[in-house]
Amino acid sequence: MIQKVVIMYIKRALEAVVTEMSSHFPIVLITGPRQIGKTTLLKQLAEPSRSYISLDDPLARNLACTEPLLFLQRYTPPLIIDEIQYAPQLLPILKLHVDQQESSGLFWLTGSQTFHLMREVRESLAGRVGILPMQGLSNAEIKDESSQPFLPTKEMLLSRCNQSNQWDLKTVYERIFKGSMPALYKTEQDVERFYASYVDTYIYRDIKELTQVADELQFQRFLVACAARTSQMLNYSELARDVGISSPTAKKWLSLLVSSGLVVLIEPYYNNLLKRMVKAPNLYFLDTGLCAYLTRWTSSQALEVSAMSGAFFETFVVSEIIKSYLNYGKRPPIYYYRDSDQKEIDLLIEENGVIYPIEIKKSAHPTFKMAKHFNVLNQLNKKVGLGTIVCMSNDLLPLKEDLWAVPVWMI
Repeated sequence: MIQKVVIMYIKRALEAVVTEMSSHFPIVLITGPRQIGKTTLLKQLAEPSRSYISLDDPLARNLACTEPLLFLQRYTPPLIIDEIQYAPQLLPILKLHVDQQESSGLFWLTGSQTFHLMREVRESLAGRVGILPMQGLSNAEIKDESSQPFLPTKEMLLSRCNQSNQWDLKTVYERIFKGSMPALYKTEQDVERFYASYVDTYIYRDIKELTQVADELQFQRFLVACAARTSQMLNYSELARDVGISSPTAKKWLSLLVSSGLVVLIEPYYNNLLKRMVKAPNLYFLDTGLCAYLTRWTSSQALEVSAMSGAFFETFVVSEIIKSYLNYGKRPPIYYYRDSDQKEIDLLIEENGVIYPIEIKKSAHPTFKMAKHFNVLNQLNKKVGLGTIVCMSNDLLPLKEDLWAVPVWMI
């Protein structure tokens, strides 16, 4: 007897945002890396009348590229079009169609290669499309908990105190090593094997389609070199020298990783009152599991005791904060601070004219000295909110009136 396999659906925080945006825009576009659940999310939300077509299908792609008008005659809205980047010729036709229909929610699109896609979208669909960047699973989604954009006010932190279970160090690094790909949480499978297939099947294939990479092995070395620099300040010359490529090539290749949603660059906070600021961004991978695979860690235990343990802890916290904003359809208002005197603050969140400084430390015993550089923000003509140290403490703990220790499981 053949048994039907039931695939578990993990509820995504972005569902409500997609529904709301679809009521205001004729077209909704979800962008992000491969295999993070874009299509699954839209299929889950789709009403029975909404059809689905993937441009991964060569026949559908050929029709969309060569006869876009016939494509829309064959596949009528309401419609989900998967991997829209394969047929940019469709975008002007979609524009004409929605202008004639004047209805909301006609087309739901997904796109993985945003490097060229977003240029086409801005040119063809300006004012007609709601764009939602998406990432892998957040902690809240994995635990099926409600969440909101992370803003470390006392009220928000106190409200989170009893929401989540405490994590020990072993649990944290198991989560970091596993990463955030939905497939790894739906069925048990070998993590290393999954990411090996992911890199070969999706990343290299997509990069080849985006640009001409003369030496694929060289690009592999570049990807590994970027992973080894997660949570570090970006130096293009050093990165290019280590890989054996030119600085312009390093910038071009890194822009592909950023636009594909694999890497994020956190810009330094700029203010005229702050002198001698460092201008280079910090680099972070957005999926710690992918980063661990690329840097050749084969277990969470080995990663936890490694020299990169702190860098992965910081990368994990930053990626979770970013996802907490993206999951509400908001741009993450985050920066970092570093000056020529080596004073550094890992993250700054700016909201409504208030700046919230954050330090990220893999420590179970945080002290107020870990936030000694927060006082540089007193130079600003802005209000400074509660300072926080995200760490491995067991509970939410005030260190001073304006400084609290926040356990990582509360992010």
